[in-house]
Amino acid sequence: MELFRIKKDIPFMRHALKFNIISLITFLLAVFFLATKGLHLSVEFTGGTLIEVKYEQSADLEKIRQTLGKNGFTDYTVQNFGSSQDVMIRLPLRNAQESAKQGEQVMQALTAETAGASLSRVEYVGPQVGKELAENGALALLVVIIGIMIYLAFRFEWRFAVSAIIANLHDVIIILGFFAAFQWEFSLSVLAAVLAVLGYSVNESVVVFDRVRETFKRVRGLSTPQVLDHAITSTISRTIITHGSTQIMVLSMLIFGGATLYYFSLALTIGICFGIYSSVLVASPLVMWLGVSREQFIKPKKVIEGANEDGAVV
Repeated sequence: MELFRIKKDIPFMRHALKFNIISLITFLLAVFFLATKGLHLSVEFTGGTLIEVKYEQSADLEKIRQTLGKNGFTDYTVQNFGSSQDVMIRLPLRNAQESAKQGEQVMQALTAETAGASLSRVEYVGPQVGKELAENGALALLVVIIGIMIYLAFRFEWRFAVSAIIANLHDVIIILGFFAAFQWEFSLSVLAAVLAVLGYSVNESVVVFDRVRETFKRVRGLSTPQVLDHAITSTISRTIITHGSTQIMVLSMLIFGGATLYYFSLALTIGICFGIYSSVLVASPLVMWLGVSREQFIKPKKVIEGANEDGAVV
């Protein structure tokens, strides 16, 4: 399915160096913010107090957040779990002795504003649990990267695998850089969004690389930059349909999903935008500079001993 077809190839590779310089600057800025500011980790990673509250009717999450804010609580997380009547509140790490006291303070604030709230559970989560979550999250990210590299190495060759992984890591670091620069809360849902972006971004790279391989095999006389330009241009319509429809869904979550889905959808929005950029203007130039050529995809003809050029046996 195509919305449109561009007859003349767009010379993307002519400006490959400029695009990669922009990418390098953006990447270095992201690394700088990660190194100097670090991530603003949520209670899930740092530990803290979990308070479960049950309401007789559907809970107004925004009103609960406003109540907590007015009563001096900071860096809290409020979300539904199980049903619209059940609410989970996460508060930052203090110590196990203060968890019960925090629960009492929260309930006093909530019952003063809204009747019908009852405390279901108060639980203290130590920093060790958060450390394990962070380690498991980093391990999951590493496993995904290794899996993608193996898949691309088998499907294409090492040049494509290396280029795609560099482009994907470029996307991940930039997402993390945004969260570090603006000190947005980094939670488990954001980590899930980062892992989703990895798979989403590599899909676009595979589509472009597949067209590159097909063009090398089918068309003679084109240089490597021309082949890459043709592959990118011929997949633009598909890219717009795929990424456009996905972005509409993600933006709807960003605008109407509330605080629970806000940072998840924000990470996806950044990842989708930079995923398009990296697949086209980071991965493709890297493949070109690593020396991909038509000869790597064309199997040499077997020469039968005792046969002439026409194939007749002498």
